[in-house]
Amino acid sequence: MFQVKPISKEAAPAALDRVERYRLLNEPLEAESICLDVLQADPDNQRALTLLLLSLTDQFPTRIGAALPGAMAVVPKLKDDYSRAYYQGVICERKGKALLHRGGPDDLAAAHDAFRDAMQHYEKAEALRPAQNDEAILRWNTCARALNRHPELKPRVRDTGEHMLE
Repeated sequence: MFQVKPISKEAAPAALDRVERYRLLNEPLEAESICLDVLQADPDNQRALTLLLLSLTDQFPTRIGAALPGAMAVVPKLKDDYSRAYYQGVICERKGKALLHRGGPDDLAAAHDAFRDAMQHYEKAEALRPAQNDEAILRWNTCARALNRHPELKPRVRDTGEHMLE
């Protein structure tokens, strides 16, 4: 087992700039690794936490089962209510997109539910948003359009426990 080498806290801003580049290059594992290095040096770095969450959600199309718990674990570490609501919405929205593209019968119902969950988080974020920050509205609209564009996305059928007897 290899021991990772620590970076200095002073190197964090430049390292996080690299994370953004790796995300643009669709290299989320590299981006995640750098975020973990920054957080080892500066555990409360909000930019690193946000980029870690986004790097993990970038992995949803191929590694949702492995990346989802890590992304969820970041949310409580975000300092303000707006960020927690907004990024919880991002997690749900990206989960919905990944499930939609996977396309199995159970995936489509789960995708619907994930988009609806995202919309609820975005509504909460909208109520908490800073002045002139419409990000949550833009993301809510994206979810609404995804649901409108894909009529095959329907909510799960809930078992009421009632069964007909002959």
